[in-house]
Amino acid sequence: MNTEELTALTVDKSVDARGTSCPGPLLAAKKAIGQIEKGQVMEVLSADEGTRRDIPKWCTKKGYEYLGTLEEAGFYKIFLKK
Repeated sequence: MNTEELTALTVDKSVDARGTSCPGPLLAAKKAIGQIEKGQVMEVLSADEGTRRDIPKWCTKKGYEYLGTLEEAGFYKIFLKK
């Protein structure tokens, strides 16, 4: 997805893991994914650079759809669909 599409997404669950470092954001995402239904969108907020690689790999492994990442001031918004 491009930046405009990601910005326009309706997010069903937001996980704020900006205060943690690897593997904290991934662990928070794993915990939160159980709180949404198939087809819903979750965003993970993270200041950890490694999360940009970890979340897409995890999505592939688990069968979730990685939608993309937006870079904000000092953190990333990583979007996925269950």
